[in-house]
Amino acid sequence: MSTQAPTFTQPLQSVVALEGSAATFEAQISGSPVPEVSWFRDGQVLSTTTLPGIQILFSDGRAVLRIPAVTAAHSGRFSVRATNGAGQATSTAELLVTVETAPPNFLQRLQSLTVRQGSQVRLDVRVAGIPTPAVKFYREGAEIQSSADFRILQDGDLYTLLIAEAFPEDSGTYSVTATNNSGRATSTAELLVQGEEAVPAKKLKTVSTSQITASQSRVQRVR
Repeated sequence: MSTQAPTFTQPLQSVVALEGSAATFEAQISGSPVPEVSWFRDGQVLSTTTLPGIQILFSDGRAVLRIPAVTAAHSGRFSVRATNGAGQATSTAELLVTVETAPPNFLQRLQSLTVRQGSQVRLDVRVAGIPTPAVKFYREGAEIQSSADFRILQDGDLYTLLIAEAFPEDSGTYSVTATNNSGRATSTAELLVQGEEAVPAKKLKTVSTSQITASQSRVQRVR
C-alpha cells in the first residue's frame, strides 16, 4: 500500500465572529494512511478539557473545530496539524471576536461569461462583512454543492466556483449569496457555454448524363 504525506486541499481560513455567536474552522485534508489530527490555539493543544464547549470532528478528510458561543477570550491563532507515517502538515488561521457588525458587501461581483464547450470556468467573488459571511453558490436558484465537477474554493475573502469542464447544459443564471447576522447580499451573472459547431458537409460536383455522353463522344472522335 502506497503512502502519502498529509496535505491540505483546503486550508483553514481566518474568521471574524460576533461575540456570542458561533465560530467554525474547517479544513480538508488528504493523506495515506489516514492522518491523525490535532488542534492548537496559540501553540497550546486544544481539547474539550482545555477549552470547554468546543466541538472537534474529523471524518472523510474534513477536519472541523466549532466554538458554539465565542467571547473576546477566544481570539487568537488556531492551527490544525495532520500527521501520519509519511509526514505531517499544519494549517493556521486567526479568530477575531468583535462586538461590531457590518452587513455583507461584494468587493468583487460575479461577471457574466461566454465560453466554449470543454473549457474550465471560474466564477469569482470577493466578500467582506462582520461577522464573516456564509457564502453559497446557486444555478437557476438551486444551491450548488462542492464536488469534483463543481468545486467551491475559499482563499481569504475570495470565493470561487470552479467548473472543471463546461457543457452547454451548464449554461444559465448563476448567483452568490453572502449572509451574516447583519444582513444578506446577492450577486448574479449569466454563463453561456457554446457547443461545438457542426462541420458543413463537403459539396460534391454534380455531373449530368448529357455531360458524360458528350465527353465519351469527344474521346471516340480523338480515337
